[in-house]
Amino acid sequence: MKNILVIGACGQLGTELTMQLRELYGTDNVIASDINSPSGPLSDGPFENLNIMDNDAFRSILKKHNITDVYHLAAILSAKGEQNPTFAWQLNMDSLLYVLEAAKDGLIKQVYWPSSIAVFGPDTPKVNTPQNTLMNPTTVYGISKLAGERWCDYYHQKYGVDVRSLRYPGLIGYKSAPGGGTTDYAVDIFFKATKGESYECYISSNTSLPMMYMNDAVKATIDIMNADPDDIKIRSSYNIAGMSFTPAEIAAEIKEIIPEFEVTYNPDFREDIAQSWPDSINDANARADWDWKPSFDLKAMTKDIISNLTVDAIG
Repeated sequence: MKNILVIGACGQLGTELTMQLRELYGTDNVIASDINSPSGPLSDGPFENLNIMDNDAFRSILKKHNITDVYHLAAILSAKGEQNPTFAWQLNMDSLLYVLEAAKDGLIKQVYWPSSIAVFGPDTPKVNTPQNTLMNPTTVYGISKLAGERWCDYYHQKYGVDVRSLRYPGLIGYKSAPGGGTTDYAVDIFFKATKGESYECYISSNTSLPMMYMNDAVKATIDIMNADPDDIKIRSSYNIAGMSFTPAEIAAEIKEIIPEFEVTYNPDFREDIAQSWPDSINDANARADWDWKPSFDLKAMTKDIISNLTVDAIG
């Protein structure tokens, strides 16, 4: 029997992942935790208020619920991290080490920790970026994720910790608000479009970035955690890909359904961050090792999000 703790459950990914885990393993077996109070469907299951920087409180929750698996999602994301780099580094690094230490001490059997395409830098090959390549990230978020990858691999090699990780591209969902990432324009744009409003994009119209629909991200996360340990060949973090597109391309897809939708462009500091990241990702290792493949392309994702947001608005 799994007893699962999701740290950062109130975030964009955490909300949807927690709900899917509860469907699979039972509501009572999936403990949501966050520094913020839960709302919506998260309120219908067990919840612990947790500041992950409080290691004693974290370990107390592990013991209280006999936790076997931890999904550690709490982090300061790319754009917000640049506003307070030292705090972003402290939160992103210390919290990961608390989780890895708990696993080393036998309090957790399995750990999931997300990395990001932010580990790559301006001198990384931008097209079909390989699993192993030059990185040199230029944001504190990317630096912390690259360091975190090395810590994950270290704890696996030295202490046998069963830790698993994915390098997420930009994640696009509609069930919760975005959390301060550079790719969040691709979330905001749908909310504006379905409200009949125009959208001012902070990324240039022709800047292409790797993206993934939240449904695929949740599936990939659960799939890698359920894979046979012998199939997980990479313990730092796996490249994972869904689709790549520019703001102009996603706007065009939206206009196919909402013809009156208008987008203007006013790039800010987030454009510089986006320019340092890849255009597309090679995820051959994930496909070969644990049979990963996405289900959504840009057209299918756009249709699904607009359909759901429109139904929600009517409801």
